Amino acid sequence: MSPSTATPAAAPADPTAYFSDRILQIQESATIAMAKKSRELAAQGVDVINLSFGEPDFQTPQYIKDAAKKAIDDGFTFYTPVPGYLDLRQAICDKLLRDNRLTYAPNQIVVSTGAKQALSNIIMTLVNPGDEVIIFSPYWVSYAAQVELAEGVAVPIMGSLENDYKVTAAEFEAAITPRTKAVMYSSPCNPTGAVFSRAELGAIAEVLARHPGIFAIADEIYEYINFTGEHVSLAQFDAVKDQVITINGFSKGYAMTGWRLGYLAAHPAVAAACDKLQSQITSGTCSIAQRAGLAALQGGRSSADEMVQAYHRRRDLVLGLVKDIPGLKTPTPDGAFYIFPDVSDFFGRTAPDGAVINDSSDLALYLLRDAHVAAVSGDSFGAPDCIRFSTAAADEKLTEAFARIKKSLAALQ
Repeated sequence: MSPSTATPAAAPADPTAYFSDRILQIQESATIAMAKKSRELAAQGVDVINLSFGEPDFQTPQYIKDAAKKAIDDGFTFYTPVPGYLDLRQAICDKLLRDNRLTYAPNQIVVSTGAKQALSNIIMTLVNPGDEVIIFSPYWVSYAAQVELAEGVAVPIMGSLENDYKVTAAEFEAAITPRTKAVMYSSPCNPTGAVFSRAELGAIAEVLARHPGIFAIADEIYEYINFTGEHVSLAQFDAVKDQVITINGFSKGYAMTGWRLGYLAAHPAVAAACDKLQSQITSGTCSIAQRAGLAALQGGRSSADEMVQAYHRRRDLVLGLVKDIPGLKTPTPDGAFYIFPDVSDFFGRTAPDGAVINDSSDLALYLLRDAHVAAVSGDSFGAPDCIRFSTAAADEKLTEAFARIKKSLAALQ
């Protein structure tokens, strides 16, 4: 029978029966899932205030946009080097020296399609099946999923509410086993906004120095959104610099979320391995985004600092509003643009429609349904007693959102 007359094979009745175990076991990102629910409700004409997404509400600064337009006109439309343009990597090195007092060479930088890919690159590079990765909890939703995709074992350790959810060096060391390959954390932290001090990171560095086979993945994507006056990088501690992989990018500090541009800085051999991995997945990231990123770095921090002033004001506004809502226990975030209250006082209560609030997922769905405010339940962040609210919204939106939340929570019996 010729190919033109062959009977096409019938499509499987249930394609999922043929899927890999890894895709069946992984969950969709909780932040993306809640944003999807809120968009669906908004499409029905409901006035939804979306506090679920970790995205600046500011436009990318104009000088960065202009650089991207110029890049198109200048012909930057071809494949790029896998680890990024050399001048961009040099600009990243200059930034790390200027802002973080860290000395790197361009061959230690790998530019990726967002900081999320940089994180995925390093986990896939380091983790073998069965390797353990300690994750300071609460943690960003994709950390554990990325470890599991690499067939590693995520080992969350929870910081206490009394310590602003920050894991101590002693708690970190107690979690180390012979199978520990790496530790992951963010500072400023998503979701809590907690910021590790120099003393706290120094103590963690001392633990790492006693365990030279453990790598530290330091997610610093919220570096500029820091209200303490000092950002400390773990790689500043010389004894462990070669064990530290610093992750950063442009999405938060420069309001460039849609540009998908991030990077890592690491030991040359680690960077080369990530370069090799990326060459088989995406190759070099978007040429236009890279030219925009170069302009962002060359333009300094003034636009970022202006946005941070707004985030700081909004944080104080929201903390004042939350104080008037009984049952929310909220530590003061020192960075990022979230609050992460403990909401366990509401568990076991009943909504006006008869639904029982068993956990933070139920509460987040209730707030979406009743208050038309979207937030993300804490179980996806390793903290099931909490809910994350983004404060990256206009003042009037935040004021209205927490007025609605207060009314809906008061209606629970």
